[in-house]
Amino acid sequence: MSRICEVTGKAGLVGNMVSHSNRKKLKKQLPNLQKKRFYVPEEDRWVTLRVSGAGLRTIMKRGIHAVVRELGI
Repeated sequence: MSRICEVTGKAGLVGNMVSHSNRKKLKKQLPNLQKKRFYVPEEDRWVTLRVSGAGLRTIMKRGIHAVVRELGI
């Protein structure tokens, strides 16, 4: 299972950690993914999504029914 938000499409980034002596080391920055269950009352069912913090805010703002309809789940 890849580490990608199902609502916003956020994925990880790769960058350099640079020390005081200017040595470089690769660092992964992963999104804040949460596995959440949402109840969709219009369809009378539960939907499990892997969403980031920004995806949760999107669901709270637009509503779960609109987001599920857009995703085609």
